[in-house]
Amino acid sequence: MKVTTINEVLHSLPDKLDKYAAEGLDAVYQFDLQGHQGGQYHLLVQNGTCVVKDGVHADPHVTLSMTGEDCIRVLNGQLSGMMLAMSGRLQVAGDVGLAMQLKSLFPNITED
Repeated sequence: MKVTTINEVLHSLPDKLDKYAAEGLDAVYQFDLQGHQGGQYHLLVQNGTCVVKDGVHADPHVTLSMTGEDCIRVLNGQLSGMMLAMSGRLQVAGDVGLAMQLKSLFPNITED
């Protein structure tokens, strides 16, 4: 069963983190989400751990802006983040490399 709210999706991420892929990484991902599933969250990935917090981080490494619904679909594997960015529905500010690395940090997000 796939989770249906952005809050559920993002707060499930710490348990889905690939600790080996995150080893040595120190990154802050800011999610600025609009629409019905909107909200602001940030993801702290440090040395194989992950923490999700509500709100805006003062100095994120990368900011991902899209609708909450699109974010759920990207994280569930239903939409390609690259295609979403190319269509203009996803804006990335900051370290684009970190944005591209996000999928490798959470390869099993669609599993229960």
